[in-house]
Amino acid sequence: MRKPDRRLSVAPMMDWTDRHCRVLHRKLSGRALLYTEMVVGSAIVRGDADRLLRFRPELEGAVALQLGGSDPATLAEAVRRACAYPYVEINLNVGCPSDKVQTGAFGACLMREPETVAACVEAMIAASAAEDGPEITVKCRIGVDDQAPEQVLPAFLDRIADAGVRSFAVHARKAWLQGLSPKENREIPPLDHDLVAAQKARRPDLEIAANGGLADLEAAEDRLAAGLDGAMIGRAAYHEPTRMLAAADRRIFGAPGPDADPVAVARAMMDYIDDEMAKGERLHRIARHMLGLFHGLPGARRFRRTISEAAHREGADARLIEDALQEVIPAAA
Repeated sequence: MRKPDRRLSVAPMMDWTDRHCRVLHRKLSGRALLYTEMVVGSAIVRGDADRLLRFRPELEGAVALQLGGSDPATLAEAVRRACAYPYVEINLNVGCPSDKVQTGAFGACLMREPETVAACVEAMIAASAAEDGPEITVKCRIGVDDQAPEQVLPAFLDRIADAGVRSFAVHARKAWLQGLSPKENREIPPLDHDLVAAQKARRPDLEIAANGGLADLEAAEDRLAAGLDGAMIGRAAYHEPTRMLAAADRRIFGAPGPDADPVAVARAMMDYIDDEMAKGERLHRIARHMLGLFHGLPGARRFRRTISEAAHREGADARLIEDALQEVIPAAA
């Protein structure tokens, strides 16, 4: 299977990067690699796999699946089931610091257990290869708690590379598993992007993308100029999707992109909303991802308010998006 272009990607974010969010982001960038929310491997194996895994590649384009877990056999079975869907990558989460994830013994706490991670990815790689499936990758931190990242990260990457992984996304912050909330873990521990870039220089055979604190396309371009293979953007892409993604195809990939005018994008989402609501979806579950389309532009606050106050109401449908657009179109004109 052809490897995806990872020069720019939108990070997996719980409660945010669902299929509706990805449809919106794809209307802004035809090239950025989009990730699912983290899906727990055991939920796929024991639950409704189709509900958790299905997506619409004709609308979402290149999508990578992120899995959470620490049991090799369960993750291998989750990969086998995921191979029935057209994902371009399956990624193992070794970076999430939430209490819920720690309770399940996966996420960032696995930075302390490279042998467990190695066993997991070996099983995942074998399962994917047997199904002619996508590449298995890892997203990790530079360390956790009192670990010394300059020692831990090189050793971790080397061990997981020995297990067969060739592509990593590295969040350039430690995770403090005790004492900091997930939100604080995204902001308080200092960034060390130089350490991440040093790993690429040390291991040029590996594909390494940088993640953490990349708040604009200039920051993404800087990471690529520093020798990294990719830049993974997170919250900025969600809260300010037009600013982060509308010029991405041209600036990062050197290619023409879709018509990323936010008014055109909002109207393009209306047909999708009609289609999804006909299948039983609720407007607010889709429209919530559109609140940042006009971030920083005149009328943006009124656009957000119009949607936020009415999208959950009984009978609300795609016409609400047109009503909200009236708050920004006169200003844009």
